[in-house]
Order: sequence, then structure tokens, then C-alpha cells
Amino acid sequence: MPSQALWPEAQSILHQIISQTELTETKKWGMPVFTYEGKNVVGYAAMKNHFALWFYNGVFLSDPHQVLVNAQEGKTKALRQWRFESVEEIDADKILEYVKEAIQNEKDGKAWKPEKSAPAEVPGILQEELDSDAELKAAFDAFTPFKQKEFIEYITEAKREATQLSRLEKILPMIREGIGLNDKYR
Repeated sequence: MPSQALWPEAQSILHQIISQTELTETKKWGMPVFTYEGKNVVGYAAMKNHFALWFYNGVFLSDPHQVLVNAQEGKTKALRQWRFESVEEIDADKILEYVKEAIQNEKDGKAWKPEKSAPAEVPGILQEELDSDAELKAAFDAFTPFKQKEFIEYITEAKREATQLSRLEKILPMIREGIGLNDKYR
């Protein structure tokens, strides 16, 4: 069931609350996202068992009511969620307090900056292919470091050698054609 069909009353209430602010509503990733000068500030989404506000730079919020959670500890850096399990939990004044603080943080330039990671080591099976095919190597080198890392991780995350080989066979034509691993999702 699409998330828009879940929790319709809750989504309507959240929309009314956030619409009282100076934020601009857009649609991103199939859900409403509210921006300030083009920067994502807050959005909301409905899940099966709850609905949530998403603060894109929520890590900078003071969280006086201790309601924010990190959706994926260790992975999610700046985003914070405020989860609700019933419409009765919605407190417009508290929500506005958080949204206004998030807007002010955006105005103040508070934004999480991703850390630079060390270049990923090319796995042996891919390196062998690159060493034996100059055109393939040139095509691989033409990708940004980020896209190269996606290919590398796609192979190295597979535990079995057979899976690594099948993944290698899948990505070789993509590399030759200049198609990034996840380009179809962007």
C-alpha cells in the first residue's frame, strides 16, 4: 500500500502545521518535503505502524522534549525522526517549535558535512579485469570516486566468490557503457 494511503488524517494535520511556516513544499522521493531556499528542512512519511516527521539536519536540534530518534544508528548521520503511533500524539505547538528551530538552524548555516572516506581498495577480481583491458580501465577511471566506490562495494559486499563473480559480470558492461551502478535510481 503506498504511504500516501496510510495515516491520511495524520498526514493532513502535519501538512497543516508545517504549512504555517515560511517553508516551501516540494515532492521528493514520493513524499512531501519542505525546504528553505532549496535546502531540505523537514518532511513526513507514513509507515505501516507509525508516521514520522523527518528533520534533515535534525542532529543540530536541541530536542527539548526528547522525541527525536536516529533511524539507523551508525549509518544515518544528520537526519532525525519524530515518530508517532497515533493521531492523538500530534502536538502542534511542539511540532512548530521543532520546525522553527530547524528553519533557524538552516538560516544559521548549520548543516552536516559528510566526512571524506579513504579511497576503497579495488578487489582483485575487478583489478585483474582492469589490468587486462585498457578500454575498461579508462571507462572505470572516468567515473567519479563515489561511483567507483559503488562498484567496488557491490563486489566486496558479496560473501561468496560465486556471487562476487556474477556481480562482476553484471557490472562490466555497465562500466564499458559509462552507466553507474545506481544511475537508474537517481
